[in-house]
Amino acid sequence: MDKKKVTVCAGVIFYQGKILIAQRRKDKSLGGLWEFPGGKIEAGETHEQTLKREIKEEFDIDIQVGKYLMETEHEYADFCLKMYVYQAEWDGKGEIRICDHEQYRFVLPDEIEQFEMPGADLPVLDFIRGYFK
Repeated sequence: MDKKKVTVCAGVIFYQGKILIAQRRKDKSLGGLWEFPGGKIEAGETHEQTLKREIKEEFDIDIQVGKYLMETEHEYADFCLKMYVYQAEWDGKGEIRICDHEQYRFVLPDEIEQFEMPGADLPVLDFIRGYFK
């Protein structure tokens, strides 16, 4: 049986030199793990549109999507994930309101590895480590 294939966009979202990470709800797949926020691509959307929409839906903030960073694929027990990752910025306008996560944090790039992340996010973590050396 073929596993379900899921394609998403995620953001390494900066604000005042720190990166936004969010903890997945405990009642969801990969619950309790921390991730770079984003979501599923809808029909007809560009990656940039997906990331902006998902961040607006999940955090009620507007971001500016910057450059493409990387793509990663990971096979979980019940699905395969392909993730396109972009750098983005939040200007601090508005107030973050989470609706699909347990909590969020802004952390320095070298603090991220203290948070347990899903397999698909680990290559992004490695990329960030190399990027900020």
